[in-house]
Amino acid sequence: MDPQENRPTFARFNVSEIAKSFPETADTMLLDTYLTREEAASARVFRVYRGTPAHYHATCDEYLYVVSGRGTFWMGDPSNAGEFAPGHLLFFKRGIVHSLPEILEGPIVFLSVDTPRREPKDVIFVNPEDGTPETFVHERPLLCDPNPGESVA
Repeated sequence: MDPQENRPTFARFNVSEIAKSFPETADTMLLDTYLTREEAASARVFRVYRGTPAHYHATCDEYLYVVSGRGTFWMGDPSNAGEFAPGHLLFFKRGIVHSLPEILEGPIVFLSVDTPRREPKDVIFVNPEDGTPETFVHERPLLCDPNPGESVA
């Protein structure tokens, strides 16, 4: 049996409520909740707990929509760092080095769409001493599995 057959073909997610559900502290740099895991793309909500060192993803492009918080972010090179705030969209292709060096106002929460689907271990630090996939992000389960047409907090 194909595992895709039992997956919902649509769902509604309340990103604001998911963002509010993250704890105040974490042992990793990020906490992550996957909303979808389709082969073509994955959607996640994640909270950033501390600045992230330079890293990249080998297998996916990433779209980051800022749900809350303010900070600085650079893509490609630290010389193009700029501030982000709610409502901003950041985009970079696979292999582009990026970093969130400074949190100006928390909590920082992003809605991320990765194309194709991003596996949690797909994080490569420019300086391997800066971390591992395990110290970078911990995945939190979604509060409940969405059923077709069902809203998810």
